[in-house]
Amino acid sequence: MMDANKMIINLAVLGKTQSGKSSAGNVLLGSADFYSRFAPGSVTKDCNLGRSCHIHGFMRRGGHEISLQIQVLDTPGYPHSKLSTRCVKHEVKKALEHHFGQEGLHLALLVHRADMPFFGQEASDSVQLIQELLGDSWKNYTAILFTHAEKIEEAGLSEEEYLCEASDALLTLLNSVQHRHIFLYERGNSWSEQRSKILERIMEFIKENHFQVLSFT
Repeated sequence: MMDANKMIINLAVLGKTQSGKSSAGNVLLGSADFYSRFAPGSVTKDCNLGRSCHIHGFMRRGGHEISLQIQVLDTPGYPHSKLSTRCVKHEVKKALEHHFGQEGLHLALLVHRADMPFFGQEASDSVQLIQELLGDSWKNYTAILFTHAEKIEEAGLSEEEYLCEASDALLTLLNSVQHRHIFLYERGNSWSEQRSKILERIMEFIKENHFQVLSFT
């Protein structure tokens, strides 16, 4: 699948409109590949693939230094303010089959704003989307990425306290994905420092999944 000295990690960012998917994708890539701005509606209309430069010596495996390349698939918000539900599902499914059907390991990141509630129909729709896109094994290839995590600190809560106060819908989802979650702060640590920490967490998730590859066939 890959040469012994290189590892490709394919990441798909999925989630609601204005949840911070494109911004998170830029952090993961260490670039500004994806257009991101505040807007009263959906900004991203098409699936876009961004590729990072090789990160040399990111980890060691089998006694060898491994370089890492990150590929991020940015996707339209779901639900979308201008595109139909059917259109969004079709476009994302087509992009996943095309880009994620190639070499590399896989993880879907369900992006959720930490300062927004997660319950009701919108929560159900987000989970259903991932189930439809990734199939029966979706739980093994999904993690929750909380954006705007600085709002947690502003509220005087720790990450643990925040999760303890989460809705039943969010706690159920976290249990389903074996509590794989990441917090992304928009201020405090530098973007490069945050990127390193997030990628280390992602590698932990992939190791827990025994470096399995997701098939879209």
